[in-house]
Amino acid sequence: MTSRPLRRTTPVAAALLAVTAALTVHQPAHAAADRIRLGSASDVSRSSWNGPAFTMNGAGGVVAASMSRAVDEIRGGSGSIDVVVLAGSAPTSGSKTPECDTVMGLTGVNSCTTWTLTAAADGNNGQVNTDVRNAEFVYFAGGDQCRYAAWKGTALEASVESVVAKGGGSGGGSAGHHINSPVVYDACNGSVTSAEALANPYDSYISFTTGMFQWAHYGGVINDSHFVTRDRMGRTMAFLARAVKDGLTPGGAAWGVGVEEGGGSLFLDRDGKATQYGKDAYVVLADHQPEQAVAGKRLTYSGFKIWRLAPGATFDFKNRPTCGYYLRGVTNGTPDADLYDGTPVTDCGGQGGGGGGLAESEPNDTRTTADDATALASPGSITGGMKSTSDRDYFKVTLASGKTATLNCAVPTAYDADVYWLDSSGGTLERSVTDGAGADESLTFTRTASGTGTYYVDVEAYSGSGAAPYTCTLTKG
Repeated sequence: MTSRPLRRTTPVAAALLAVTAALTVHQPAHAAADRIRLGSASDVSRSSWNGPAFTMNGAGGVVAASMSRAVDEIRGGSGSIDVVVLAGSAPTSGSKTPECDTVMGLTGVNSCTTWTLTAAADGNNGQVNTDVRNAEFVYFAGGDQCRYAAWKGTALEASVESVVAKGGGSGGGSAGHHINSPVVYDACNGSVTSAEALANPYDSYISFTTGMFQWAHYGGVINDSHFVTRDRMGRTMAFLARAVKDGLTPGGAAWGVGVEEGGGSLFLDRDGKATQYGKDAYVVLADHQPEQAVAGKRLTYSGFKIWRLAPGATFDFKNRPTCGYYLRGVTNGTPDADLYDGTPVTDCGGQGGGGGGLAESEPNDTRTTADDATALASPGSITGGMKSTSDRDYFKVTLASGKTATLNCAVPTAYDADVYWLDSSGGTLERSVTDGAGADESLTFTRTASGTGTYYVDVEAYSGSGAAPYTCTLTKG
């Protein structure tokens, strides 16, 4: 039997770079840390912020739609914020600042600073902590969550917590998603598959870090990433059984949050209300002791409760629903079939277990044939497809005086779509025309006139077409 390679934990020194470009500052702090700043050289100064807000991504990259919403919520629709990206290693090819490249393209961002930190001691680096404390959002890049877990107890842990406490936010993708849950599968001994974890929930490759970040309304959670593509439901089930058995989570229950790669992102607002973007996510609950969770023996656990969150769906982590889930179990290490889909045992009704949505119904190519989204709850999702290179989808919406509408659209790679916010006569008030197939679109509009106005969302094919759906999340507040 071939043994699995252990994950390396020895620090690797990062190369020092020199970048001289307008609005770009690059200054190494010391031999083990590397700093690249994009945007303004000066931080924003403001007395209060409207967060916290969080983004939990299934892969390492920033998801523009959810990140744009986080930026808007933190700044309250005005002003701009500073972002810091923390990475455990530098990219091996391409841009040295891939996360900041995306962030700097969003409205309301003053600067984005990437820190590559390769040693646990970097968590006490003075310049790193100054940058983080002056920021309003901290994004943990993909890579190795064991490196991030090594910052537990350093000044950097407290600095990130101070950003959230002042109304900023935190988030990350892949490894950065893992580190933002209160119980972290840290992978410090190596990575485990679902089959291995179910065969032995006490496999030596399963290790946890607890007591690092404890975000409000997100208690008792273990995050997992690349969820469907890498078939990680089984190992999440094993993690949850372990957490309940070993008392790692409060109240005899443990929650898993698995987010799919390819643009999947779970956005969490300050009230604990989550909205899913891009690809599916899954919330998994283990609410009783496992029938068998013993070292060296196969897991048996009946009745995991699973909520599947499609793009646009919502989940209330503050008031967690007791409905809307389907059931799956594991017997002697063998999971039930159809782990990623099922019929809910009960309908959630108005409890917030799955959010509202509106799918297009053709023909909806004009304002007079627009699909009516006036009754759509906020946040809610509108979905459709660019079925031809000339397709246009219209959705009718209303907005009261003083209210702001934010539209974030996840566009599949099959085509390039643009989004317009139109007045009742069809005039363009706002637009988002990001270039490239699969490029997400987002826009914001505030009604200043008195009373309630009628508007239209216009999604247009710019180039390409296909049956793959786009999903736009509409938030009014």
